[in-house]
Amino acid sequence: MEEVSIVGVDLAKQVFQVHGATADGRVLFRKKLSRSQFPRFMAGLRPCVVAMEACGTAHYWGREFASMGHDVRLIPPVYVKAFVKRQKNDVADAEAVAEAAMRPTMRTVAVKTSEQQARAMLFRTRDLLVGQRTQMVNALRGYLAEHGIIVGKGLGNVERLATLITSDDLPELVRTISQSDHSVARRD
Repeated sequence: MEEVSIVGVDLAKQVFQVHGATADGRVLFRKKLSRSQFPRFMAGLRPCVVAMEACGTAHYWGREFASMGHDVRLIPPVYVKAFVKRQKNDVADAEAVAEAAMRPTMRTVAVKTSEQQARAMLFRTRDLLVGQRTQMVNALRGYLAEHGIIVGKGLGNVERLATLITSDDLPELVRTISQSDHSVARRD
């Protein structure tokens, strides 16, 4: 069998499509591998170029394959799209990734370290929590508007909301729910 020069991988959660080719682009194999078969198969290959679309899990697999001696290339999905020759499916995607990686001027993404991914996770989690807090405050403003209490947008008005929800004009249930919403919105 000829030597594999490049392997294009279509990543998934459970089943991976792998496309192996020679340096001149001739197809050597197309394989569908389970999650447990995938790393064993890749470890059995001689070091070669392993190309994947850049996504969250690609960085993990990139680190794994680099430790096996492979040259890992992560390609932004927008650049791979132009190389899909037929209907979009996992087989066609793996082939397109391999073909895109053969281009000498193809832009790639550096494989992130675990620490870099952890920091990115921290920032994304913070953004999520800030967004949820904003949703909570906006919902509280909307609920209170149904009872005639109108307050401007922004976290600066949360304290004003806190004083207004203690009004005896509001039903007890509205005061209780609003106070629990308010306490969630105030946490930093």
